[in-house]
Amino acid sequence: MDELIIRQPDDWHLHLRDGQMLEAVARFSARQCGRAIIMPNLVPPVTTVAAAHAYRDRVLAAVGPASSFEPLMTLYLTDQTTVAEIEQAAADPWVHAVKLYPAGATTNSDNGVTDPLAIEAVLGALERTGLPLLVHGEVVDPAVDIFDREAVFIERVLGPMLERFPGLRVVMEHITTAQAVAFVRSQGERLGATITAHHLLFNRNAMLAGGIRPHYYCLPILKREKHRQALLEAAVDPSGKFFMGTDSAPHPRGAKESACGCAGAFTAPVAVELYAQVFDSLGRLDALEAFTSRNGPRFYGLPINERRLRLQRVDQRVPEAFEAGDDQVVPFLSGEKIDWLATRLDD
Repeated sequence: MDELIIRQPDDWHLHLRDGQMLEAVARFSARQCGRAIIMPNLVPPVTTVAAAHAYRDRVLAAVGPASSFEPLMTLYLTDQTTVAEIEQAAADPWVHAVKLYPAGATTNSDNGVTDPLAIEAVLGALERTGLPLLVHGEVVDPAVDIFDREAVFIERVLGPMLERFPGLRVVMEHITTAQAVAFVRSQGERLGATITAHHLLFNRNAMLAGGIRPHYYCLPILKREKHRQALLEAAVDPSGKFFMGTDSAPHPRGAKESACGCAGAFTAPVAVELYAQVFDSLGRLDALEAFTSRNGPRFYGLPINERRLRLQRVDQRVPEAFEAGDDQVVPFLSGEKIDWLATRLDD
């Protein structure tokens, strides 16, 4: 198959940052996706409905008035988040979820929740209102190996949380392990999961073998090949519980290529092409539309996009870098050849 037309995808986990970086990167997601769940881990974080509205305005300004792209806003949970704020968010037409970062787990998460099981009133409000909880599923216990932090989070935090709040709707974001795949499958319709293109494409050897490659460094970190194989099986799972979430996370070049490089893979410029490459390698291009365009809307209770995206088997080379104000941002697989090209049918 050399050409495929699918419903326009949505990105259910996207970092757009703010300021000059937002201006530089928003257009890539708006070109490919109809909607995206926008992460709230700015500095300072988006902790209120009012702040989410203001950030939404900045996102819309960055993509421009001609774009049909719809940012779906989220709130950043802290130890101080109130039930009243959750209720206001649940009633708001522009806020679609709240994000739980364990404090210190990843980029700009220092203001996150110190004990996810201690915010019972907030979790109860989420269960009552039906507003989804999006979780960065890793523990921050320094005694736990970085490659085991997702599996331990399921055991210590997510499992007990779902037992305590059986009506809570949760997305386990950017899953990376066989344990996470099995857990999502075991929980019925209340639990879904996003999977990134980079976790589907590569195991940890890509980041570490033959030298450290900072642009492959992300959190959760790339895992063993057996876990990647479990993710590939999940991506084509007919249950509809797994869907596209790029976790595209741009950083200035200097912040990535440094002695203590930031976590994050900037995949947005070729995100759908990378997913197509994965599904093509599996011989399952027939399953791509469900993963990119149908499963996510179904979980969030939103309509499927009416616009279409054309994917063509065309060699293209990922650009080396993009200007971002006074700096540059380097895309994932910078300078490398990929096999697909995505264009909107109305372009």
